Amino acid sequence: MIKETIHRLKSELPATIKLVAVSKFHPFEAIEEAYEAGQRCFGESRPQELLAKVRELEKIRAERGEPDYMSDVEWHFIGHLQTNKLKMVLPYVDMVQSVDSVRLLEAIDAWGCNNNKVTDILIECHISSDESKQGFSRDELLDLLASGKSYPNVRVRGVMGMASLTEDEAVVRDDFQRLLDLHDMVADWIGESHLLPPYAGDECGCGEISMGMSGDYPMAVSMGATIIRIGSIIFGERSY
Repeated sequence: MIKETIHRLKSELPATIKLVAVSKFHPFEAIEEAYEAGQRCFGESRPQELLAKVRELEKIRAERGEPDYMSDVEWHFIGHLQTNKLKMVLPYVDMVQSVDSVRLLEAIDAWGCNNNKVTDILIECHISSDESKQGFSRDELLDLLASGKSYPNVRVRGVMGMASLTEDEAVVRDDFQRLLDLHDMVADWIGESHLLPPYAGDECGCGEISMGMSGDYPMAVSMGATIIRIGSIIFGERSY
C-alpha cells in the first residue's frame, strides 16, 4: 500500500515538487517502507517522537553494522515548536517548516549561534479562517520585515501555510492565494535587504512555498506549491 502510493504520487507530481511524507504518529517501520519505495523526506510534528525515530534509526544502523543505512533521509519539522524543545529537533532536521513567531525565530537563531549551525526554515503564515491555527498574521509579518533585524544563523527558504478545513474549494483557493501573496512579500524582503545568505541555485534564497495536504494538494500544486505535505494518503489513518 505505502509502496504503491509513493510510486503513484511520484509519477503524478511534477519533478519540481518536493513530497514530504508526514510520518507523525506512524511507526518507524512505515518510514522504512516508504524509504524503500524511494521516499526520502519525512515530516514530524512532535519533538519527542522525532527524536525517538532518530534514535531508532541510529540503533538499526548499529545493530546491522551499516552506518550509512538511510543516510540520505531528510527530516522536516512541521508542528508547533516550543523554544525549550529546540535541542530535540534542530540537530537532526533539514528544515523547520513551522516558524510561527518572532520569539521562535530568535530562539532558533540564538541556538544556531551557540551550536555553529545555520537552520533552513519556512515562515509559517496564518492563512485560514481557523483562529486557533499558528502562524504570522499579515500585520505580524509586515512588522518582522520592517524590523531590519538580521538572523545570521537562520536561512529563510520560503513560507508555509495550512488552508481552512473545508470542502469549499473557493475558500481553500483564497487561502492559498493569500499565502502566495505573503510569499512574495518575504521574497522581496530577502532579495532587497541582503540580511540572509542566498541559497545555492535560488537567486533570492526564498523560493519555497509549502502548501497542500492530503485533501487539497492537487489545487496547491496547480497554484504554485513547491512543497506538499501528505500523510494519510500514504500511511493511512494515524496511530495515536
